[in-house]
Amino acid sequence: MPTISPRAAGLLALISAVLPAAAQPPQEPELPVVTVTANKQPQALERVPASVSAFSGDELEAAGIDSLEGVARMTPGFTFQASGQSGLQPPVMRGLTANTMGFSSSVALVVDGVPTLRGQGFDDNLLGIERVEVLRGPQSTLYGRNAEAGVVSIVTRKPGNDPYAVVSAEVGNRNKRVLRFDASHALVQDTLYLGVAGEFFGQDGFIDNAFKGHKEDDRERRNGRLALRWTPDQRTDATLRYAQQEYRDQGSLWGAATAPRGTVRSGTDSWNGSTARTVSLDVSHELVSGLRLRSVTANNEFTDRIKQDIDFMPADLQHVSRDHHFRTLSQELRLEGQWGQAQWLAGFYADRDDHDLRFGQKIPLGTTTTSATQKGNSTALFTHWSIPLADRWSTTVGGRIEQDEVRFTLAGGGEQSRGWTHFSPKLALQYQWRQDAQVYASVADGFRAGGFNAFAPEAYRRYQPERVRSFELGAKGRLLERRLRYGAAVYLMDVQDMQVQQIGLPGQMFLTNAASARPVGVEAELRYLLGSGWQIQAALGLNHTRFREFQDGANNYKDKHNPLAPDATGHLGLRYDAAQGWYAQAHLNGASKVYLDAANNYGRAGYGVVNLMAGYTFGHTELSAYVHNAGNKTYDTIGCLNGIATIYSPPRELGVRLTWRM
Repeated sequence: MPTISPRAAGLLALISAVLPAAAQPPQEPELPVVTVTANKQPQALERVPASVSAFSGDELEAAGIDSLEGVARMTPGFTFQASGQSGLQPPVMRGLTANTMGFSSSVALVVDGVPTLRGQGFDDNLLGIERVEVLRGPQSTLYGRNAEAGVVSIVTRKPGNDPYAVVSAEVGNRNKRVLRFDASHALVQDTLYLGVAGEFFGQDGFIDNAFKGHKEDDRERRNGRLALRWTPDQRTDATLRYAQQEYRDQGSLWGAATAPRGTVRSGTDSWNGSTARTVSLDVSHELVSGLRLRSVTANNEFTDRIKQDIDFMPADLQHVSRDHHFRTLSQELRLEGQWGQAQWLAGFYADRDDHDLRFGQKIPLGTTTTSATQKGNSTALFTHWSIPLADRWSTTVGGRIEQDEVRFTLAGGGEQSRGWTHFSPKLALQYQWRQDAQVYASVADGFRAGGFNAFAPEAYRRYQPERVRSFELGAKGRLLERRLRYGAAVYLMDVQDMQVQQIGLPGQMFLTNAASARPVGVEAELRYLLGSGWQIQAALGLNHTRFREFQDGANNYKDKHNPLAPDATGHLGLRYDAAQGWYAQAHLNGASKVYLDAANNYGRAGYGVVNLMAGYTFGHTELSAYVHNAGNKTYDTIGCLNGIATIYSPPRELGVRLTWRM
């Protein structure tokens, strides 16, 4: 009987092991599971019965996104009101807006559990973040007042045992210079960790001051974050955080509506010296297996300090100034656990507002300065349950009862106070038709706080909360061997006691509850890995928000567009990653026309903007180049301040960025 030598046997074994592996086709990439905390508990994105867009920090960095405006461009149904001022960008979502004079917002910004509930300070430069979640539709059940249209939730990266460092330097046209860094390291292994992130940004303006002979709108920003994390054992995790953003700009991106574009003749200095500061302590402790207590204690401050010329002429005929100091101290406690197959949480929230307001105005007849204080207290109890009903069926149910009180004092006058109690329920039914895909239906209530018109005559001083009820049908999941992630929703909202701006005597503007509306819309988004290094990302939001009723004196604005809310927003992105380490991408973003006033006389035309970026990665280093607004598209907001001013859109911008990663 023939025999096989040991050498030949080894060769046959090697051939038999290698050939099957070589015959297998290369494994196609798939989109990873995305975990979000939209409901304040970890869940897979495809299992949340709500419209949620989620972006990881790495994904945003790869796309060159370093602002909330960039996040909004990739999110259906989400934009910002143009203000031309850094640190002041009121959000617009699903057709709902909020006037800055009310010191409230229709969308809440929550950073590591710390809320910002106004357009003033609604900003973040996305330093050292883990992910951004954009929740659309009423979220007052879990987040309370001023979350009637949605929530933008930012989760920053926690420092840990593994050393981490990213440093980038950037230069661009108009003398743009940017330095950003994010680093962390364990001070005591497995116990104490430190994270530090910072940014310096500067850029020359593009608005010519023909009177003074220089640019009018230079920009400078300094930001920083510090996190000290302590994990004394496996059951306790505590993080102390401090964040600060400083804006040191010249004038706003404003000019006279009748002047040549990008030109002013201002003899009055304009500037923005606003600052945001936040200190928070976030503690999580597992009491027993499956039962966790979390506490977030925070002090959130924003100083809105500006002076702005509004006649744009050499003589100081008209200007406005603000020196507002907003302070909110908040405390949230919540228990999280499971009861059988149900996932639940119950919590308590309380905050205290202490706002000092100071508004100045110069007109040809003289200068006036008005000072006031606005204080408030809110307390709430809330609960949220995710309950399996049967095979593939589940329900989400929650409720929040909140009591709000606002106290207002005009300098030299007596204190006025108002209070409200609201119950905000939520109910959703979902069918998981496959492991990572579902359809759902939901109904939810939301509200925006009432208050006082700080700088209006006594007859127009008070306004009520705005109330929203939303009905939504949606579908989301992953298809095509998990290479495509999709989400789509249709919604109908009923808005009562709608807070709208009215005008009394010339120069008197104030909020009232004179309107109602019924926004209806469709949203869709997808991300698709085409293969061979190609991927596509798209988002589309369609919204129809018109006043059902709005009588402003002799003017009837029924069927008019809600100001500042576009009927359509869209995003299309295409990216190619080569095996050799280089990449290229293109993004098209756009929005339809918006109006600035209830009469729909002034506005901003619809637009589309193309952004381009390409780069090469070698070792730990990446070199990239970009062009923002490649077509140099102009989309100015014309008719601000009742028709006298224009907010200029930024011109084309080119730059180069060098990034090093540990």
